[in-house]
Amino acid sequence: MSDQEHVAHDYTGHVEPGGPWQDRTDGAVAVRKLSVSEMDNNVYLVGCVRTRQALLVDVADDAPRLLAAAADRDVVAAVQTHGHWDHVRAWEGIRDAGIEVWGHPDDAPLFPHPLDRALTDGERLQVGDIEVEVLHVPGHTPGSLLYLVAGTQRWHLFSGDTLFPGGHGRTETAADHELIMDGLQARVFDRLPDRTWVYPGHGDDTTLGAERPHLAEWRERGW
Repeated sequence: MSDQEHVAHDYTGHVEPGGPWQDRTDGAVAVRKLSVSEMDNNVYLVGCVRTRQALLVDVADDAPRLLAAAADRDVVAAVQTHGHWDHVRAWEGIRDAGIEVWGHPDDAPLFPHPLDRALTDGERLQVGDIEVEVLHVPGHTPGSLLYLVAGTQRWHLFSGDTLFPGGHGRTETAADHELIMDGLQARVFDRLPDRTWVYPGHGDDTTLGAERPHLAEWRERGW
C-alpha cells in the first residue's frame, strides 16, 4: 500500500502497520503519525508548520518508510522515548541518512549505538517556532522520556510506552510500578489539563481526561 497523507480534519489517531499516515495541525504544531512493523510501533513527526522543521519520535523500524514520511520535513533529530528493541531497529538507517539520534543516557545499555546527544529532564528543544519539552518519567525503562508541546487548542504529549489508553507500560518490579505512577501523577496528570492529547508508542491515541478517572485503579492493580 502506498503512503498517502490525510488532511487534518480526518485525523483519528488510528493507523495500521504499512498503512497511510495521518496528519494534523494545531496552531504552529504539525503532527504526523504512522505505524511500522509487526509490533505496530507508532512513529511520529512533530514539528513547526511554518518552517517544516520536525523531530522524528522513535526510530522503531523500516528506515526507508520513516525517511519517506519525513521527506517533506527538515528533520532536526530523531528522539527516543526509550531503548527497547522494537523502538530502535531503524537506528542505523536513520543515522546513515545523516539524522542524529537523541535520548536519555539512562537507557544507554539498551541502545544499539551511542547517542549523538543526551537529553535531560526539563530540557526544551527548539524546532522552528515551537518548543518541545523533555519529560523524564522512569519506570518502563530507566531512561523513558515523554515529549510535550503546546498547540493553540491543546497540549500534545508523546508518551512512548509510558502511557497508553488504559494504563502505563509494562514494569518489571513493584518499585518500578510505583516509580512510573508517581512520575505520571506529578509530571503529567497534576500539571496538564484533560484536553491534553496523548500519542502512545503503540495503538490508538487517548486524552488525559479519558485516563484520569482510573489513576487509583492503576496504582492498586500494581502493574
